[in-house]
This record gives sequence, structure tokens and C-alpha cells, in this order.
Amino acid sequence: MSMSDPIADLLTRIRNALHAGFPSVKMPASRLKGEVCRVLKEEGYIREFAREEDGKQGELTIFLKYTADRKPVIEGIARVSKPSLRNYAGSQKVPPVRSGLGISILTTSKGVMTGRQARRDNVGGEVLCKVW
Repeated sequence: MSMSDPIADLLTRIRNALHAGFPSVKMPASRLKGEVCRVLKEEGYIREFAREEDGKQGELTIFLKYTADRKPVIEGIARVSKPSLRNYAGSQKVPPVRSGLGISILTTSKGVMTGRQARRDNVGGEVLCKVW
């Protein structure tokens, strides 16, 4: 079955797994989902992610991160740009998330990166989601 918004599916699966307290979550893999997970790992929001090949499109496993008292590290995760309404931002117009306490994830001509990296590299792009 085709999916109209795989990034929204990724974010929803992560959000639901965090609310349920699961240690990991599995989903169909794609290159863009893997890049979003790479950014989340680099920023410290998830422990690890792995892609397993299954002969079709593969499967992505995300190992979630919790604090010592079992609270999720990710307090909130929201989709910004949608298939029906794309949201683009220039390099200096990337919106801050929670006054700088969160990150925005962008897809740019130089790859998937955080809003902070996009401002530093002076590139704009589509704002995929925000995480805090």
C-alpha cells in the first residue's frame, strides 16, 4: 500500500511508541527516514537506529531514549511541512523551536540537517518537522 506522507508516519510511530514506553519501534525504511533518524541521533534525541534489508524496501528500527526516571527525551515532535502545504524557509528565516531549546529538521540541497546547521551553512530548504 502506498503512503501519502511517510515522514508523518515516522513521527507518529515515534510519538506513539514514546507514549507507550516502548524501547524501540519498527517501520518500513526509506532513505529520507534514515536521514531524519541520523539527525535525531546526532542531536541526542534517540539512542540508535538500524536498517535491516528484507528483500523489499527494508525495515528501520529506532531505539528510543529515556531519562533515568523513564521519561521520554523527546517531549514533542510535530510535522511542519505537509504534502498539501509545503513550508520552505530561507537560510536566515528558519524558525527557532521553543526559543532554541528544540530543533527543526530541514531537507536542503546539501542534505537533511538541523535549522542551526542550515543557518551556519547559509542554505534554506523545506522544514520537515520540529522536535523538542
